[in-house]
Amino acid sequence: QVQLVESGGGLVQPGGSLRLSCAASGSIFSIGDMGWYRQAPGKQRELVAGITSGGSTNYADSVKGRFTISRDNAKNTVYLQMNSLKPEDTAVYYCNADIGRWRFTPQRPYWGQGTQVTVSS
Repeated sequence: QVQLVESGGGLVQPGGSLRLSCAASGSIFSIGDMGWYRQAPGKQRELVAGITSGGSTNYADSVKGRFTISRDNAKNTVYLQMNSLKPEDTAVYYCNADIGRWRFTPQRPYWGQGTQVTVSS
């Protein structure tokens, strides 16, 4: 069994910062791409940022220059540093990771349970 557990969400004022963490645990042989998605009420889930196993990153245009994704492969953890937060960043944030559970099985995507981020004064 594999679990992705997010933490770090909460309420923050506009212009503030939050750091999200997502730790993968369980029967894990390999982890490939990891990423953060978000879903606001009434909207589709969208990619916020992604990072490959080699450290290459990509970002949604709406968060470029404000958010930074990173990972610690030794801890099976991905982070999202969010600065200069805006009310439109309010959403449930989900982490995602491509995980292979055994040596010769392909990786498949796993999702965390989500953490609420609310940006409001």
